Amino acid sequence: MFKEELKIFRENQQEDETELPLQTRIRQSLYTSLLEFEEISHSSQDDSLKKISKVTAICGGNTLDIHPQEPWPQPIHLYQPYEVEQILLPDNANCLAVQAYLKMCNLDFTIEPRWNAEYMSPSAKVPFIKCGAFVIPDYDNIVSFISSKGASLSEGLSEEDKVNLRAYQSLVNNVLHNAELYVCWCHEDTYNSITKNRHGSVYPWPLNHLLNWQKRNQITKRLNVLGYATKTLKEIFDDVEKCCEALSERLEDKMYFFGDRPNELDALVFGHIFSIITTPLTKDNTLANIVRNHPTLIKHCRNIEDSIFSPHAIGIK
Repeated sequence: MFKEELKIFRENQQEDETELPLQTRIRQSLYTSLLEFEEISHSSQDDSLKKISKVTAICGGNTLDIHPQEPWPQPIHLYQPYEVEQILLPDNANCLAVQAYLKMCNLDFTIEPRWNAEYMSPSAKVPFIKCGAFVIPDYDNIVSFISSKGASLSEGLSEEDKVNLRAYQSLVNNVLHNAELYVCWCHEDTYNSITKNRHGSVYPWPLNHLLNWQKRNQITKRLNVLGYATKTLKEIFDDVEKCCEALSERLEDKMYFFGDRPNELDALVFGHIFSIITTPLTKDNTLANIVRNHPTLIKHCRNIEDSIFSPHAIGIK
């Protein structure tokens, strides 16, 4: 009964099995299973048990393979501010981290620079990606979305390593990212000489002054809630030093933080370390000097750069 239907179904199949739509692959799996059950009904008891086990394996395998084989809602568009004249250190670090992660996942994407990227983003933060009908902002959300599509880089880690990975990610976000925000928006010399000129460069007068004031007010309130109102610049740099020490101790002499391949932590650290080193801020550039004093992190940064980006873009020896 089912043999003829299965034969007709396979003859009409023109595409490769992995390219078939989800509904078609489910139907094929059901036809195969029904065919096996029909054969079981005409078999002895021992043969039936063996064939039932075989059918279970077939159904389970087909079901598990369906999700990772679902086609990506390509193309992926990554939206960010203009790199040359507009983008600031914190945003550049996050944008570079997302680019690194997408490259690590072997996903094709196009960078779409927009002067109003932060106002296009659902969270008012950059970068964000547009993938089919989905618009996903922020690094953590983008990583979660890609993982849900079957492209997780940390899937093979133990539960303990996954917990530690999230802890180090939180450390980077709470220390390095906040230090970058503080230096760019709360440090007077940096704000007056760099931040307000770059952030306001794409807006006409007097809108540029209004938006600079608005953005600075938002960042200051956010940092004050996190306890930065009572911190001095030296205390913030001390926190950065401790963060770099913790990352260096975890990395030791390995190429990556966990396992034998890069994951979301490697991409995040690379984005921040690369951006801090290559972004001139104040005259003494204390933030970059702190990072340069940790050769393990510099080596890790260069390894990521050489493997997925154009080599030797970092101007260090």
